Amino acid sequence: MYNDLRDYIQEIDALGELRRINGADPVHELGGITEVAAGSAACPALLFDSIKGFPKGYRVFTNATTNPRRAALALGIDTELRPVEALKAWKEKRATLKPLPVKTISSAAFFDNSFEGGAVDLSTIPAPTWHRGDGGPYIGSGSLVVTGDPDSDWVNASIYRVQVHSRNHATVQFDHQGRHGAIIARKYWDQGKPCPIAIVNGQDPALFISGFEYLPEGGSEYEFAGAIKNTPLEVIKAPRSGLPIPAHAEIILEGVLLPPSEMTLPEGPFGEFTGYYAADTRPAAVMRVDAVYHRNDPILFGSPPLKPPRFHFGLPMRAASIWGNLETCGVTDVVGAWQHVSQLMTVVALKQRYAGHSKRAGLIAAANSYMGRLVVIVDEDVDPSSLADVMWAVTTRCEPSESVDIVRNAWSSSLDPRLRPGDRVAGLTSHSKMIIDACKPFDWIDSYPTASALLPSEAAEIEQKWRDMLSGKAT
Repeated sequence: MYNDLRDYIQEIDALGELRRINGADPVHELGGITEVAAGSAACPALLFDSIKGFPKGYRVFTNATTNPRRAALALGIDTELRPVEALKAWKEKRATLKPLPVKTISSAAFFDNSFEGGAVDLSTIPAPTWHRGDGGPYIGSGSLVVTGDPDSDWVNASIYRVQVHSRNHATVQFDHQGRHGAIIARKYWDQGKPCPIAIVNGQDPALFISGFEYLPEGGSEYEFAGAIKNTPLEVIKAPRSGLPIPAHAEIILEGVLLPPSEMTLPEGPFGEFTGYYAADTRPAAVMRVDAVYHRNDPILFGSPPLKPPRFHFGLPMRAASIWGNLETCGVTDVVGAWQHVSQLMTVVALKQRYAGHSKRAGLIAAANSYMGRLVVIVDEDVDPSSLADVMWAVTTRCEPSESVDIVRNAWSSSLDPRLRPGDRVAGLTSHSKMIIDACKPFDWIDSYPTASALLPSEAAEIEQKWRDMLSGKAT
């Protein structure tokens, strides 16, 4: 597998999925190009260079894992698998991963360019203003925020957004105080101390994926990334804080996160993955950047939230967790799961064995669908990754007066644009969920009209046999 971000970029270039873009403006244009590309049929990854206002070589990389093939490549699974089969492969791999302890080394290429104290200037890094309503440039849309627990050896490395405010100040926005980074920072602040912090930019995709994972308190994103790649992650101690940082990253910011009692700055707004702005400008914790290190010709890893169905990952990895939860709860014969509209709609495919089988699956899936209002259950002859296929089942197998259930006061988030303003302010972040049973009615399933379409397994066989001719690679 790839060793660093540059290796990964070379691999997707070899797949023919990289486009190089020169001369884009980092204010809105770079983000706009990223959004248009993510919504196109080709959905290419993008490497921006000669960015307006910056020297050639200071690059930004986006759409790293936004289609199933690149997501599979990042996860170390077969890139030729059909989407649901790729997700199944990840579910099975995820279940057997064993965290690998990191390996500490003594040198890193990012020390080739070191700036400390008064020499620190964040404006030299092409941090984009991604959306037209954003409050400013964000260096961290896909960056790792690294903090260390003062009471143990636990190091947290999660994805939080980072906005640039001045040459040596940036804000870190923890979207709620239950985030591990916020918990660690609070321990320092309660002692009247700033929290040592490092922000890792241009990390490899395994670290990017790990930063989004819901690991338990004390869990290591570094060890999880090593498990994905089946090799220990190489780290080096940051000179000022002693925090372990990935040795093959592109750009490192090191400093302290100041107690809010000492300083805050207005952060945001920032376009969210729902395709809306969820909050106005609000105070956020401030990082005083005391040092910047970067490789020659550095690459900033950008992964801004975009209007659905565009999403950070081409494989809905939280759908794999729901799939696993269904099996853990004893729901048999689940043949697939998927999430559409940036995880806001969950689909489960199963082979019905008994009356109530689909309802049982729907209730469990609804309980585990973060922010999602729609849960659809389909038969095994429906590809859950194909929205067209799912809607075919909904429109031909669902009787609205019989096949729809509503669950009220269910799990949502302050990011939900449909919350009433007063409820959001009061912290009332629940909503209803609709479970649509788009399976054939079990009590007369054997009498249901026979479908004329290919089964997903039959379509997969044909694709495998005729792939080259269908793609134009052979005649």
